[in-house]
Amino acid sequence: MNKLLLFAYFFFIFPLCHAQEDSLDNERLAKMISLSEVVVRTDINVPKFIERVKNDTTFYKAFRNLRVLGFTSLNDIRILDKKGKQKAGLQSKTRQNRANGCRTMDILNETTDGDFYDESRNFNYYTAELYAGLFFTNGKVCGETNIVKGVTFDAKGKKGVAKNKEQLKMLFFNPGKKIPGIPFIGNKINIFDPDVAELYNFSIDQEDYDGQSCYVFSVKAKDDLPASDKSRIVIDNMVTWFNAKTMEVMSRNYDMSYKAGVYDFSVHMEVQLMKFGEYLVPKVLRYKGNWDVVFKKRERGVFTATLFDFTK
Repeated sequence: MNKLLLFAYFFFIFPLCHAQEDSLDNERLAKMISLSEVVVRTDINVPKFIERVKNDTTFYKAFRNLRVLGFTSLNDIRILDKKGKQKAGLQSKTRQNRANGCRTMDILNETTDGDFYDESRNFNYYTAELYAGLFFTNGKVCGETNIVKGVTFDAKGKKGVAKNKEQLKMLFFNPGKKIPGIPFIGNKINIFDPDVAELYNFSIDQEDYDGQSCYVFSVKAKDDLPASDKSRIVIDNMVTWFNAKTMEVMSRNYDMSYKAGVYDFSVHMEVQLMKFGEYLVPKVLRYKGNWDVVFKKRERGVFTATLFDFTK
């Protein structure tokens, strides 16, 4: 009987309580969001809107779609010194080919300077590794899909560079959600948590983006926070354009920064998406980042990716 009761709790009662808690959080957040006059006239269901924003997978899906399509990419990666001058870099044009369930990449042209590569043509910089993980194909890669359902990011069990890459993916694809395993900031980045949400101003507006009517969801840290609360801020500003009909992410800009005893970072990102047939794909990504991690040299990187000529 006890086992039966435990089964009933964990499989029926606990999920129901958790869902009710999420619903209450959404209702609370809805009261904190400022709506433009245009949005008010649409009679939008704000708690439902928040729930869709929190559970969005379209942004991540757009990048997963790159694994099943062909495309051409203009790549511009620059590593800067403390005075802002370029000390290493890569400019190239590449073509990803997709055939028989596999993808390969051709380097159509490439120029590099500084110590961008080591003697074995490995990247000397995290910025380059991050870029390569998103847009480059090394060798022949087969058996991939663009399915996102059930795919989760988890740094548990990973070490060193592999762990850092997984955490960077969390920051990149799920801004605003809790990230386990990153010292000092894991909970602070969860802007939808009621205790964190009180540090931000939220707003919903509506405007056209690339010929489509979009909801513009903005999250910005409050300006008048005391020093103790400012130290809890990781996401400084984030603006996302959601297609009003499909709720697909069409564009996202965000700024994140944090200072801790063992590391600090400041990152600005702009991502523009577009539709290729039924696929949502990135068309432009701009990044500017400044990272300093203990036992590593400070790294200042800037990159721009421009993607076009998509093929199935």
